[in-house]
Amino acid sequence: MISMSELESSMASIIRVFHKYSGHKCKLRKAELKALINNEMSHFIMVRYGANETLDELFADLDQNGDLEIDFKEFITLISMVTSACHELFIPKHQNN
Repeated sequence: MISMSELESSMASIIRVFHKYSGHKCKLRKAELKALINNEMSHFIMVRYGANETLDELFADLDQNGDLEIDFKEFITLISMVTSACHELFIPKHQNN
């Protein structure tokens, strides 16, 4: 087995989670996206979207090609947006700047 860096392991985890919910078709329907969000990233989604945006709105924003499914590229857009929004949670707080 190849020894992966922490970042590579995290990237592999993202890929595995996507395929866990998308199955062989490699696309997420709305119910599958909802299950993935609820089970795998609910805390970070609340930071990015709060309670204001519904799953329908989020799905419509992500479904760039309008096929009513979220492919891996569209899913990575979600991961990128949420990771960027949550970045500040992990910046060390300095006492006297």
